[in-house]
Amino acid sequence: MESYTLKINGRDQEVQASGNALLLWVIREQLGLTGTKYGCGIAQCGACTIHLDGMPARACSLTVESVSKGQEIVTIEGLSENGDHPVQRSWIKEQVPQCGYCQSGQIMQAVALLRQNPSPTRDEIKAYMNGNLCRCGTYMRIVRAIEDASESVKNS
Repeated sequence: MESYTLKINGRDQEVQASGNALLLWVIREQLGLTGTKYGCGIAQCGACTIHLDGMPARACSLTVESVSKGQEIVTIEGLSENGDHPVQRSWIKEQVPQCGYCQSGQIMQAVALLRQNPSPTRDEIKAYMNGNLCRCGTYMRIVRAIEDASESVKNS
């Protein structure tokens, strides 16, 4: 076990882990940030999506050692203090979640999209969100929520 300092949600967090420990488990088990979910374990479903230096990344495929060099990690808990990020508000407005399991990853992916492209077309939304899977099939609600959040982002 080694000591690592991870910058998560704006705060330095000291963790003890082997260098090849997966970031997902450190975030969930050591830091108690359980919004980041385990889905497939092979970076294919998107349930574990976080932001690494502002870009979406799959926490299930990143080791602690690979991100311990001062990179900024943001989890769903770090998006907003009160759950009032424009994308989170749109998710509620459009009643996106059914089971909800994939939704934190979906939201993190959508936030990254709108940061890069505040006015995406429907086709751009579908292409960007393609790697995040939803077993319940709420894809059209997800698209509508992103379109709604886009309006909020453009007008702020």
